Amino acid sequence: MTSWTALADITPAIALGPLDGRYRGAVAPLVDHLSEAALNRARVHVEVEWVIHLTDQGAVPGTSPLTDAEKAYLRDVVATFGATEIAELAETERVTVHDVKAVEYFLKKRLADAPAALGADTQLPALSELVHFACTSEDINNLSYSVMVRGAVNDVWLPAASALVEQLSGMARENAAQPMLSRTHGQTATPTTVGKELAVLAHRLKRQLRRVEAQEFLGKLNGATGTYGAHVAAVPGTDWVAVSKSFVEHLGLTWNPLTTQIESHDWQAELYADMARFNRILHNLATDVWTYISLGYFAQVRGQGTVGSSTMPHKVNPIRFENAEANLELSCALLDTLGATLVTSRMQRDLTDSTSQRNIGPAFGHSLLAISNVAKGLDGLDVNPTALAADLDANWEVLGEPIQSAMRAAGIAGTPGMENPYERLKDLTRGRRIGADDVVVFVKSLGLPADVEARLVLLTPETYTGIAADLVAFLDD
Repeated sequence: MTSWTALADITPAIALGPLDGRYRGAVAPLVDHLSEAALNRARVHVEVEWVIHLTDQGAVPGTSPLTDAEKAYLRDVVATFGATEIAELAETERVTVHDVKAVEYFLKKRLADAPAALGADTQLPALSELVHFACTSEDINNLSYSVMVRGAVNDVWLPAASALVEQLSGMARENAAQPMLSRTHGQTATPTTVGKELAVLAHRLKRQLRRVEAQEFLGKLNGATGTYGAHVAAVPGTDWVAVSKSFVEHLGLTWNPLTTQIESHDWQAELYADMARFNRILHNLATDVWTYISLGYFAQVRGQGTVGSSTMPHKVNPIRFENAEANLELSCALLDTLGATLVTSRMQRDLTDSTSQRNIGPAFGHSLLAISNVAKGLDGLDVNPTALAADLDANWEVLGEPIQSAMRAAGIAGTPGMENPYERLKDLTRGRRIGADDVVVFVKSLGLPADVEARLVLLTPETYTGIAADLVAFLDD
């Protein structure tokens, strides 16, 4: 057997997956929200805010509100959370073999170290047991994931997705009146415009963005089985429901009053379904644009310094759209699995959600990578009016629809000789090519009212686009 260097032993560590390797640059902003380090930072954030909230509310007798300096000290633990703290937590977890307990010990140490920064009279060391007070790990985890996912959606995914939709909408407006032959079932059909077809996709994507923008991010803090058992046993005189609700809302989340040990994750399933639907519509865009490129409707004229084929110099492959297709499929697979898995937990708790939620980052990452690729792909396209016009001019048979429709209307209005319009146009157009002269001769032979005949004689595949150009304006509604 060939003896090769063990790549797993190389430092810095080589990424196992493409999101942390080849495509790191496109998805790096998600690391601040959905990485393991971001999860631990969010946990520290929740634990810090719980200590501050308990003292502000006077929830536990014998405590008093923290000073501004003490609050700033604790919040600075979160603000400065970096490589040193990540390593310390990892070392602690190797002892505890429990990630949330490691966070608890990490923060307790900061309280013990407070006098060195704040002076000997600080009360923080005495409040050590307020860290993780009456909490189960899932009280911290569910709030941490809500904070993290909210940040990933609002700060990273939504801005990228919204920018792409605006880019697409701009292309739709720019090409609102550019005629294009349609293809239904892959066959030539009623002409449309480039802008109208792009607007359809932009409109669909915008609708999904509105759903994501309206998403609620839920949270709970109610103990080991959602009963506030430890809270009431420890301090029966405190209104723990009010304290829990105000704390969750203080974090900017929506309070869930009824849970088991875990927050039920239904909101996550709702969000991931909407994101997956956005992905699938974007996949539709990628495959359509790929097809339009293959028909010559779009020219890939920018970025010509790239290599399209390793052996065929003339080629500029639509790789951005193909890459996007694959990544959208991967993202949807993960989002679908998360949505299906997270809504189910045996009785009061099982751990299937723990591993599942650690894959939220890859689910978002593959979607973000696809969005980036589609944006770059669209940016490299120019509409090819010459190819569009040639395709339209080669397919005069598409005028069979408006001619037979005009015959129907004329017949209803009392014009004689308008019988069997569909069948007569079928005989003229089906299975053979016709040209402008064939259409003119046929129209003039029908005996249509003069104004109708004049209108149809002037009609061409290029002008038979209805009000497609005007429909693009609905993007602004």
